[in-house]
Amino acid sequence: MADRATVAAPDEADDIAPMPGHHFITFASDATLTALMGAALIVVALLALLAERRRARRKAIDAVGWVPWTAIFLAACFAAAGLLALALQGWARG
Repeated sequence: MADRATVAAPDEADDIAPMPGHHFITFASDATLTALMGAALIVVALLALLAERRRARRKAIDAVGWVPWTAIFLAACFAAAGLLALALQGWARG
């Protein structure tokens, strides 16, 4: 059996490839990260809008879905607007 002092632990950094663009996220300001979260919520809102449009145009009128797409759309829009307003304020202050 090998002595514990001579057994080298595997280096985890060698197994993980660096993510492209990770330096941008690592060194981004709080305002930039807030804007990215706001942009992600805009994408969620657009997807909810498309899903609501698809639900409204369904062929089987009795096949009503259970997901409240309108509420998801409104919540994502208001949250995105707030986050983007905060990001703009942060960028303006530097």
